[in-house]
Amino acid sequence: MAWSPEHGSLGMATLRRQYGERLLTPSRVVEALYARIARSRATNAWITLADQERALATARALERRDASALPLYGIPYAVKDNIDVAGLPTTAACPAFAYRPERSATCVERLDAAGAICLGKTNLDQFATGLSGVRSPYGACASVFNADYAAGGSSSGSAVVVAAGLASFALGTDTGGSGRIPAGFNNIVGLKPTRGVIGAGGLVPNCRTLDCVSIFALTAEDAHRVLLSAMGDDPRDPYSRPGADHADLALRPPAPGFRFGVPAPDQRVFFGDRAAEVLFADAIARLAALGGRAVEIDFAPFREVGALMFEGPWVAERYAALRDFVDTNAAALLPVTRAIIEGARRWSAADAFAALYRLQALKRATQTVWSAVDLMIVPTAATAPTLRELDADPIGANNRLGLYSYFVNLLDLAAIAVPNGFLPNRVAMGITMIAPPLSDGMLAGLAGAYQAGLAIGPGRAAAA
Repeated sequence: MAWSPEHGSLGMATLRRQYGERLLTPSRVVEALYARIARSRATNAWITLADQERALATARALERRDASALPLYGIPYAVKDNIDVAGLPTTAACPAFAYRPERSATCVERLDAAGAICLGKTNLDQFATGLSGVRSPYGACASVFNADYAAGGSSSGSAVVVAAGLASFALGTDTGGSGRIPAGFNNIVGLKPTRGVIGAGGLVPNCRTLDCVSIFALTAEDAHRVLLSAMGDDPRDPYSRPGADHADLALRPPAPGFRFGVPAPDQRVFFGDRAAEVLFADAIARLAALGGRAVEIDFAPFREVGALMFEGPWVAERYAALRDFVDTNAAALLPVTRAIIEGARRWSAADAFAALYRLQALKRATQTVWSAVDLMIVPTAATAPTLRELDADPIGANNRLGLYSYFVNLLDLAAIAVPNGFLPNRVAMGITMIAPPLSDGMLAGLAGAYQAGLAIGPGRAAAA
């Protein structure tokens, strides 16, 4: 079947098949995507596009190489604009902060070496501070399904370009859910790997001890393929995970009789969104149909951990990462970003140690859960906010988005967000599968099986 330049799928299986049968070339895909981008309604998703001739030169160079030796041969991708790409400005959604790196981030170098083609840099909540996708001087990003609703953030542009069919995958970042929330609202997969498996060398830090490079893709299998190319020890990142080069993260199908934890019914919060509550109940039933056994868990300690993210001194780590710039360029920040980062000054070193002690106690409290289940599932977000709601209550509405996501990196867990259907307002909603560190292959395998049984296409294809 011929691939359509206007609407042809960017799923990796499709492109690999078309390349293998010599029905398509990387340069033709690049040409088609620049034309798609020019007429796209995915407003505000991009901050900087790579020069088309540069991308075409990369594609033509690939066509002279052995495709079988390149796991991401000819696969077009985008990069969140707090991750360096050599020759393109890094802005972190703050024009006064912008610089032009001579070297790409380590993970970008690895993806390029695997044959992927970078198309440009995507929009984000300024300095990756937020889960909404609206905190950017380059404009707000809306869900690809309903322009009145937020795309989610902070990796908003990366999720939108994948969902809109403008890139096969995109890099995001995830500190408290930024690699998962926008996947949920745009009907795609958001893989948040075990911390340090993908090195953060070349990433503008947010909370250096928690930051993860994340992956948005149309399918769990595609996201996992990118993970295998991007992962590994990173000499430029002191928080890179020791032994990441040798970790066994191979894709694995779900084990028969796998146990999945779900928050007890009285601990499930949807802020009155009955349709979102029903979708989550449907997800429990689908996982049971895949052979899983639901186990009710006490979600209270996980929620308390999550509260530490913005109600505790971890916000001071954002200030520590940007102190030199913030102290001399505070007026360049958006008011909400400035309020959050400068608010860190009220926390003392004693407060930070007290919070670390509390976190350690909560980690111990959550260990009993992992002896009873193989993974847990939560809604990716409790409900979908409108752009107007986020404008009226930028901090409160944003923090409600993090209810089911903030705790993951603080507890050093792996996670993957996967589509789960649509609300009556046509906004997509997802679930997130979470497991102990280095469970990435198991999570991706289960997410793939779950997505295959969902019977809706990924991204905007679901609306076709």
